[in-house]
Amino acid sequence: MTSPTQSPPGWYPDPAGLPSSRYWDGSAWTDQTGPPAGTGVIAAPKPTVDEWGQPISPSSRLVAILLCWIVGVFGVHRFYVGKIGTGLAMLFTFGGLGIWVLIDLILIAVGSFRDKENRRLLNWS
Repeated sequence: MTSPTQSPPGWYPDPAGLPSSRYWDGSAWTDQTGPPAGTGVIAAPKPTVDEWGQPISPSSRLVAILLCWIVGVFGVHRFYVGKIGTGLAMLFTFGGLGIWVLIDLILIAVGSFRDKENRRLLNWS
């Protein structure tokens, strides 16, 4: 294998000619491999469980907080996470006259809001 002499640590095309990239630590090649070089940024996978091992909702926290902020008095954010019954209750009470909307907005912002299956909304995307 050849080495990128005087090159900073980073991802480079695999020196063995394989269709992947390999990490150069500044002095030697490591065993870390990745997708072919030049295919873009490698995104970390979304977590599927929280710090206690409980499943995380696939619903977006950002979408929920925006829905709550913009049309929260109609309960749209509750419909979004599958809570149809409480969404209807919010719709008919105008979000508990705004109090319920404020509570939900805070719960979503701090990561305590849950979907229909009692999974927390933690992912922002």
